[in-house]
Amino acid sequence: MADPPDVAVAVDIGGTKVQAALVDSRGVVVEGTLTRAPTGRSASSDELDAAVLGVLAEVMASGAARTAVGGGHLVGIGVACAGPVDDVAGRVSPINLPAWRDHPLLQVISSAPVVGGIPVTLRRDGVAIALAEHWLGAGVGVASMMAMVVSTGIGGGILLGGRVVAGNAGHIGQIEVSGHVGEPSLGSRTTLESVASGPHTVAWARSQGFHGTTGEDLAVAVRAGDPTAAAAVDRLADVVAQGICSACALLDLDLVIIGGGFARVTDDLVARIGRRVATHPLPYVARTRVVPAQLGDAAPVVGAAAFVHRPDLLPG
Repeated sequence: MADPPDVAVAVDIGGTKVQAALVDSRGVVVEGTLTRAPTGRSASSDELDAAVLGVLAEVMASGAARTAVGGGHLVGIGVACAGPVDDVAGRVSPINLPAWRDHPLLQVISSAPVVGGIPVTLRRDGVAIALAEHWLGAGVGVASMMAMVVSTGIGGGILLGGRVVAGNAGHIGQIEVSGHVGEPSLGSRTTLESVASGPHTVAWARSQGFHGTTGEDLAVAVRAGDPTAAAAVDRLADVVAQGICSACALLDLDLVIIGGGFARVTDDLVARIGRRVATHPLPYVARTRVVPAQLGDAAPVVGAAAFVHRPDLLPG
């Protein structure tokens, strides 16, 4: 009989929630262990720490029981956090969590009594998503790739030579795009995120006369043939394609994977972005495949577990 798989606690910290689960060495989220708590821009630093440690304690308790029954070992804790993240110092300054600036998150978690000396690895959430898709999703077997999320914000992670690039590399939402102006993001109105994120796309549509207020409203309007909604999505596809072409021109990527809630605003959005990339005059950019993400909402948690289970994919 095969030995039971080892398990890791995976924690994903974002702008609206923190979630944690037990994930085994095959990348399977152990049933019944996923737990969540709210975060949010208005939360204080202490409240955010309490939310993170609360879900961690809950999963650790369930994990102890399940590993005792299954015979596997709890081998580590992987933490994915919205960036920027300082991998070396273990400190975070998430754009969407203003109470945390240069916050010693690794120390806060590692020193918590519930952790009990179990090793903790902290990386940015975009890195986790890229790792997850490379390990088990659309990027299996691809050594040179980027995974990106188009949602409330735009972010991503990069693998080169079969390993993730350390630190904040891949934060594609903060690159500058030309020919477009959006709502300010980090003080700039010309970044990919400020022009093409979900809320900014809806805001642009409203400036053109659209009366909806959410991405869901925009999706419904596109299906109903609303020309303003269609123009907003077309603009989104153009700008995201522009950002991808810039990244591919610099890094010569073989694959770009696109996920996130707003990537589903139309069924063909990713295909449309891919067709635009394919028209680039540089052949090595035009050949880059652009495909939908496969792991969906599970990617950040699975990727956080990969920090523990797949050290071979982390920077050497």
